[in-house]
Amino acid sequence: MAFGRRRQAEEPEKGPEVTDEPAEAVEDAAEDAGEAPAKAKPAEGGPWDSEDSFPEMQRLDFGSLQVPVAQGLGFQVNFEATQVDEEGNPLDGRPVAVLVQYEESAMQLQAFAAPKRSGIWDDVRRETAKDIREEAQGQTQEGDGPFGPELLAMVPQALTEEVLAEMPEDFRKQIPAEFIEQGWAPQIIRFLGVDGPRWFLQAVVQGAAIENEEQWQVLEDVLRGVVVVRGDAPMPPRDLLELRIPKEFSESGEEEEEEAVQTFDPFERGPEITEVR
Repeated sequence: MAFGRRRQAEEPEKGPEVTDEPAEAVEDAAEDAGEAPAKAKPAEGGPWDSEDSFPEMQRLDFGSLQVPVAQGLGFQVNFEATQVDEEGNPLDGRPVAVLVQYEESAMQLQAFAAPKRSGIWDDVRRETAKDIREEAQGQTQEGDGPFGPELLAMVPQALTEEVLAEMPEDFRKQIPAEFIEQGWAPQIIRFLGVDGPRWFLQAVVQGAAIENEEQWQVLEDVLRGVVVVRGDAPMPPRDLLELRIPKEFSESGEEEEEEAVQTFDPFERGPEITEVR
């Protein structure tokens, strides 16, 4: 995939926008309009709805997302500030995304409400591509993957002194001198989406798994094993389904959890809480 270079290093939007229409009205209107049923999941398996008959395996319970556990996987939770002090520092927050890590790769998972009879991935994909091009000065390309249509994007990543200082030395040495001199480097991001019954699951992949088939296969297996718990409560389409911290995190990482409240950024890693080895 060939991309040109841009100068700015702004980041794309964080995900689907939230509608202000009442939940019941939005869902009923979609049903009454006779819209096409939501697209079926890939024939090979999940992600699964909690009402499905899905294969049993060890999973971490994040509330609306049940995520498979496997050797070598690390898990983080990203938070969004819900209260700030007078200086804008976060005082409290809510979990908004699960980050699955494997070696040099990461996959962010989020689940959203969707209409009863139609999927939203086509619209979300178009909007995401538009935001990346217009606001992040990036470039996008659509393609087909194991879960259907997906989006590949290149966004400029700022290489400030602070960013470079936080990088592992071995990784920093691999950055071409021209990127460091110009102050940014191209970052490739892969967006995948799955429309389920009254929910939409988005996965955002970064790192070596973009090109490394072995690392991608591990993340793909995780994605196929995810179970989405939509719940019965009516919600406006594109509202984020509620996440919670698994009991395993509370038992082993209370201190980390308290420090985890931060403004949500889908392209940065959150505080690490636990890892399965």
